[in-house]
Amino acid sequence: MEDDDQPRAKGDAASKLAAEDLAPYSQDELDERIALLEAEIARVSSHSAKTAAHMQAADALFKKPGG
Repeated sequence: MEDDDQPRAKGDAASKLAAEDLAPYSQDELDERIALLEAEIARVSSHSAKTAAHMQAADALFKKPGG
């Protein structure tokens, strides 16, 4: 079980992927990798939009009157 209070490790998965040598991959493997990365981008974008909406709702709820 992960503890959310702990700091994230440096060097996330995206950084590791970006540093990986792509030369050994076939065209089909590269196409599959692109599809997986595009799906991950869509997932992260969706989560980001939900988080922004949640923050806007919280800000509106707790906004000081006249401020």
